[in-house]
Amino acid sequence: MVEELVAAGVTLASAGAVYVMAAARVVKQYERGVVFRLGKLRSEVRGPGFTMIVPGIDKLRKVNMQIVTMPVPAQEGITRDNVTVRVDAVVYFKVTSPAEAVVRVEDYRFAVAQMAQTSLRSIIGKSDLDDLLSDREKLNQGLELMIDSPAVEWGVTIDRVEIKDVSLPETMKRSMARQAEADRDRRARVINADAELQASKKLSEAAREMSDQPAALQLRLLQTVVAVAAEKNSTLVLPFPVELLRFLEKAQQQVPQMPAQQQTAQTPAQQQTSQMPAVPQQTPQMPAVP
Repeated sequence: MVEELVAAGVTLASAGAVYVMAAARVVKQYERGVVFRLGKLRSEVRGPGFTMIVPGIDKLRKVNMQIVTMPVPAQEGITRDNVTVRVDAVVYFKVTSPAEAVVRVEDYRFAVAQMAQTSLRSIIGKSDLDDLLSDREKLNQGLELMIDSPAVEWGVTIDRVEIKDVSLPETMKRSMARQAEADRDRRARVINADAELQASKKLSEAAREMSDQPAALQLRLLQTVVAVAAEKNSTLVLPFPVELLRFLEKAQQQVPQMPAQQQTAQTPAQQQTSQMPAVPQQTPQMPAVP
């Protein structure tokens, strides 16, 4: 009798151990458990820790609640200004409702990936090339809204979307490089012209000051000579004052021209020589040889 009771107790203990082992589940801290009883969703979502289910009747499905980083493959498209580009991005999302993520969509990861690719192609066609290169923050927000709208019904929330890289054709890169070089050249010329204008104004002011004080011009000349001589050059260039040339020109204009009556008289021999008639010269002709 005692042996039968002991055997029954051992059997019950073994069955209980087997039941516990079959019913015991452990849910991790970053997971949530969704229970289906005979195919019907249970309203209670199991939290992290140890939990029990009915073996053979209940089925526990664990859902990861961590933020998922999903790279979006590079998508090729044509921008609004007819430029072919390749754009890739990355999507950060997480599950906020485990039951809806399991029931409403077959594979929420695959669904988010396909929606991200479709939205990225759409945003490329609606944007200009300058927006893709410079205004990425605005495009990221628009892309996030496009993906988040259908994902909310799946129990998924899009945390953020980032455009990683924009690949351009080589011809477009060269065109943009030439445009940037031309713009730099234009700005350099404008700055140079502005500097010339300011320098001319300062030089005109200096010229007016030197015209009032002639000694200032002489001091400036001496400063120039000192600056040239400091370089230890073998040739020293001295500027010639323009005022001296003007003085010589005025002096030459003031000299009176000699009248025709004061010209030197000719001597009688010269007059006789000039009055003699010219003797024509005859060239002797050679006889013809028979």
